[in-house]
Amino acid sequence: MPTVKVWGRGQLTIPASIRKELRLEEDVSLTVVKVGEVLLLTPRPLIGDAVAKKVARAMKKTGLKLDDLLADLKEQRERYNRERNGA
Repeated sequence: MPTVKVWGRGQLTIPASIRKELRLEEDVSLTVVKVGEVLLLTPRPLIGDAVAKKVARAMKKTGLKLDDLLADLKEQRERYNRERNGA
């Protein structure tokens, strides 16, 4: 299994065999995701990142806070449970 070394300023070199297999050209951007103690690199942008950025912009524009969303979510769950369970 190939290994890489992290150089100054956090740079690393992806082995040529992997770059060739994945068709990674020079200056390609990779998305980096931390999953527990693992770093996941993908040449494809992850949809979650784009959605999160759009939501953050919309929330900032309207002045909506995370606490507002969580409170509304709690209300929606309670309403759903009442409608579903008749309670």
